[in-house]
Amino acid sequence: MPWASSEVVNVLAFLLPGFVAAVIYYSLTSHPKPSAFERVIQALIFTAIIQAVVALLPDSIPTAELDIGADAPWDPVWPIAVAAAVALLVVITVNNDLAHGLLRRVRVRGVGITGETSYPSEWHSAFASFRGCYVVLHLTGERRLYGWPSEWPSDPRQGHFRITGGEWLTEEGALPLAGAAGILIPVSAVEMVEFIQANRDNNGE
Repeated sequence: MPWASSEVVNVLAFLLPGFVAAVIYYSLTSHPKPSAFERVIQALIFTAIIQAVVALLPDSIPTAELDIGADAPWDPVWPIAVAAAVALLVVITVNNDLAHGLLRRVRVRGVGITGETSYPSEWHSAFASFRGCYVVLHLTGERRLYGWPSEWPSDPRQGHFRITGGEWLTEEGALPLAGAAGILIPVSAVEMVEFIQANRDNNGE
């Protein structure tokens, strides 16, 4: 049925920017992907925002239109561009705790609006709060490794720390990792992470 296919194309063209925004969001944040149904709802929310912004753009702006079998030629340029801009704005807001940080400072009768952060867990919040800090990884077997965390796992249950400028901390003193550019430590071997504010001119790279 041409009628049905045209309607499907119209719907897909309308929703595509929202799904593009959702893909960008989950690619650039540490938030775990929710269920398929919840992702569809979030894509619909993105779609509503994006289409509202696109509707406000002047008609005089040059654009490219494609004939994709819809009721009218489809303009992919501005919806996709707005989708990317909206998604990046949301990513910056979430990754830097901007919205929740503002709401924590706003007080109503001496009580903050929220005590939550934009981060998915205390793990992410700690690493975001202690940017610029060295770490001491307390490992199984009472071993301790000091160094700069070049990378750390997004999931505290799996993945690896990449430590550069590392030193084993022993009772006799610090033992540098001689000749090693870095070391990978599985998070499963880490019992505790200690953040150290060190006054160094470099970050261990």
